[in-house]
Amino acid sequence: MKTLVLLLSLAVVPLPLPAQMPGSDATKAQREEMKKLDFLVGRWKGQGWVEMAPGKRETFTQTENVQSKVGGLALLVEGRGTSKLPGSDQEVTSFEAMGLLSWDEENRRYRFFSGTTLGRFGESEGRLVPGGFEWGFRTPQGGRVRYTIKLTEKGEWHEVGEFSRDGKTWQQFHEMTLQRVD
Repeated sequence: MKTLVLLLSLAVVPLPLPAQMPGSDATKAQREEMKKLDFLVGRWKGQGWVEMAPGKRETFTQTENVQSKVGGLALLVEGRGTSKLPGSDQEVTSFEAMGLLSWDEENRRYRFFSGTTLGRFGESEGRLVPGGFEWGFRTPQGGRVRYTIKLTEKGEWHEVGEFSRDGKTWQQFHEMTLQRVD
């Protein structure tokens, strides 16, 4: 009976695997890949626009808070957009998003898990592009959305969102430029 209790106890106790140990080659490789995204870390604020229907462009103020977490193995990204109520100077939250960005060493790719106040949750694949980072996903209606963040010569976060039905022709629906505030 004591042997059975001991075996059951060991079955529920998580044991670290060598690839998960803090100094392992896998975690070193993950940290090295994540360091390539250090340019995103910080608090950012600025202006942008989104066009959800042709000719109906809305402007907003956006903040992004990007923090390095779990010893440099992930980035926590929190975004919040505010807009003025029609006919008023009152600012209200119009959009919130949160994401966790990490490097998948086994599949050699960036993974971005995110959720928004629009009720969209999912995983996207990301990649480094010259001067920045790009990620995207397929839409339920068909087509693809991609976002590209690049730092400008002034050190600003410049982001463009685009949509494509065929993966070849892209139409911009979003743009924002943020300045580092912290």
